[in-house]
Amino acid sequence: MQLSTPLPAAEAPFARIKRHLKEGLADERWPPGSRMPSEAELVERFGVSRMTVGRALKELQAEGLIERVQGVGSFAAPLHRVSSTLTIRDLQEEIEARGHRHRARVEHQAAETAGVELAAQLGVAVGDRVFHTRIIHFENDQPLQCEDRFVNPACAPGYLEADFSRITPTRYLFRHTALWRAQYTIESSLPTALEARLLHIGRADPCLIMVRRTFTRNAVITLARLVHPGARYQLSGEFNP
Repeated sequence: MQLSTPLPAAEAPFARIKRHLKEGLADERWPPGSRMPSEAELVERFGVSRMTVGRALKELQAEGLIERVQGVGSFAAPLHRVSSTLTIRDLQEEIEARGHRHRARVEHQAAETAGVELAAQLGVAVGDRVFHTRIIHFENDQPLQCEDRFVNPACAPGYLEADFSRITPTRYLFRHTALWRAQYTIESSLPTALEARLLHIGRADPCLIMVRRTFTRNAVITLARLVHPGARYQLSGEFNP
């Protein structure tokens, strides 16, 4: 007796719609900010109920792939929203969410020449011009972070014209670049002499240091070293299996 191979389970209607829309977003059929097909159009195309279409759109919205505006429609999310699972947050928003006051002091803001190591990190040629900022972020007048950042001018040509006492580099880059992915390392280490002085701590005080690179689809946007005094900062999160 020969056993027949079981047929694969049929794809649920909402999953078929969701897959169609995700493939279109990946292929840039709908660029960031553009209007997506309406619920009525999807109902007609796939021959399903409005509830089925609504489920597909709701899941895409939860994944950060689309934005839905009541009474207007659905729109392709900006690319930094597509990568929202990276949880890159603006430090000013974190501080203000705690009900505290954020202030930034710009220590350095200039164009510089890329050396061998920096050029390799930013994906530019040795000797190319790059942008460099060093900013101290305060929470209620206490130094919380020393942000040392290099930026690829090809990705953010207006970066040096920004007033970083009024807008954080993170917020500026979210608005002016298409963040696709990021790499980062986190370690407990000691600050440099300059970082210790700017953060008002001792050279032997441990710090939480994050080094992060962000990318568009085909270029490095920025390389940042973020130094936090260990006694003033902690990382926390939640895991739900």
